[in-house]
Amino acid sequence: MKKSLQLLQIAFFLSFSSLFAQHTDMINSNRPGLSMAAFSVGKNVFQMESGLYGIREDHNLSRYNSNGFGFDLDLRYGFLFEQLEIIGNVKYQYDKYYSPLVETTRSGFRTTTLGAKYLVYDPFKKGEDKPNLYSWKANHKFKWKQLIPAVAVYAGMNFGFANEDYAYPNEPSMSPKIMVIAQNHFGTRWVMVTNIFYDKFTTDYKSLGYILTLTRGFNPKWSGFIENQGIKGDYYADSIFRIGAAYLLQNNLQVDASISKNFKDTPDILYGGVGLSWRFDKKHKPVKIENDEEGGKRVDKKKKEKKEKKRKDEVEGGE
Repeated sequence: MKKSLQLLQIAFFLSFSSLFAQHTDMINSNRPGLSMAAFSVGKNVFQMESGLYGIREDHNLSRYNSNGFGFDLDLRYGFLFEQLEIIGNVKYQYDKYYSPLVETTRSGFRTTTLGAKYLVYDPFKKGEDKPNLYSWKANHKFKWKQLIPAVAVYAGMNFGFANEDYAYPNEPSMSPKIMVIAQNHFGTRWVMVTNIFYDKFTTDYKSLGYILTLTRGFNPKWSGFIENQGIKGDYYADSIFRIGAAYLLQNNLQVDASISKNFKDTPDILYGGVGLSWRFDKKHKPVKIENDEEGGKRVDKKKKEKKEKKRKDEVEGGE
């Protein structure tokens, strides 16, 4: 009886999410990982994702170390279409820097980026497979279509100034960033997000990298993730691993915690933090999808009504 009830709840959730496009019943945050999901927050939806972190950095060859804390903020807004999202990112840091010849404090913006993301392919556009309420095995067996990801593209611009404490020497005040995003859903609990990015590629400090995030939902409130980020550039290269968890306080409010560590000493980096994600979706109007009675195809209800009205006007005009 308990298993049947759980399957009914899953069936209701899947049918609801497929009927109402990208906007979901519960907040969908990129935190606490650093990867960007393929799906947007939804048209006219505003979302804020922010956190505080502590960081320790120790460079073995350059013989310096720093300890400090920072604040990061992501502002996301669904603009014009369900598939389009505007994203602003700011990260501010303060630390104490020590070396054999220098002891000072530093502060400033580590990153300031403004960009846009667009979903170019959605494998769930025609609706997800309905769960089998009579077979646990049928619902949990591997399906090849799960290997087909949702795909989005991102383009943005980095802003900064060469005299900032965390800027590279003679770094331009503006530089581009582009990214390809893939998102796979394995069953009802596992999600894998892949980001491949090319950052500051018009400058001497260009880097090519990836972020791979695997998330598991344990229950309607708790989820956990593991993440690997790789960066390859002439000036800086690294591989960073992260682990963390998130807890849903309300449908539009989530808290999280995470810790990150790399595995080299040039520099050796350790940082961790806590965060909060909040969504304002009062202005969002669901784009309802229904089955077309004639062809069995899934169509936008508003477009269907408009088409029927036009056909009716043409018939009345002919009379």
